[in-house]
Amino acid sequence: MKKIILLAFPLFLLTLSLSAQDSIQVNKNTLNDQMTDAFDKSNSYQEYKVIKKTQLATLKRNILDSVSSLEKKITGQERELGQQKNEIDSLRQNLKNTQQNLAASKEKEDGIAIFGILTSKAVYNTIMWSIILILLAFGGFLFFRFLNSHKITNSAQLKMAEMEIELEDYRRNSLEREQKLRRKLQDEINKNRKA
Repeated sequence: MKKIILLAFPLFLLTLSLSAQDSIQVNKNTLNDQMTDAFDKSNSYQEYKVIKKTQLATLKRNILDSVSSLEKKITGQERELGQQKNEIDSLRQNLKNTQQNLAASKEKEDGIAIFGILTSKAVYNTIMWSIILILLAFGGFLFFRFLNSHKITNSAQLKMAEMEIELEDYRRNSLEREQKLRRKLQDEINKNRKA
């Protein structure tokens, strides 16, 4: 009995592996190949083809498996497509936000805030150089006025010094004349007393 079991067991395994290979081979064939194979192995009766029920059941099972597999694949691809659309929408929104941030950054980079108002660098430079030129012109005008006033002041001081010298000369001359007149008067008074 043991010998029979030992001989039957390998035969059983061999048969099982052969049937598994057949079913794998059937599954590996395309549906078109399986239908052609079923059509070729079928019998003809008048204008009809008679196909074995097992072959038809196998073909049906394979077709349903293929359809189910394709439906799963389609569902998976639709899900993946939905995810990709969501990802694309998200990326587009991120791109839009990034472009807006970039535009704002460029505007800030190209501009300078003056009293809380954002102006471009060109306008800022124009304003600053205008202010500098106006201040330089005003400073030049004030410097010219200062030089002119300084010249006038110097000439007035020079004239005043000359006038003081003349006044001093006039006083001295007047004092000398007065002294001469007093001497003459005194001499006359002295002459009149002696006479």
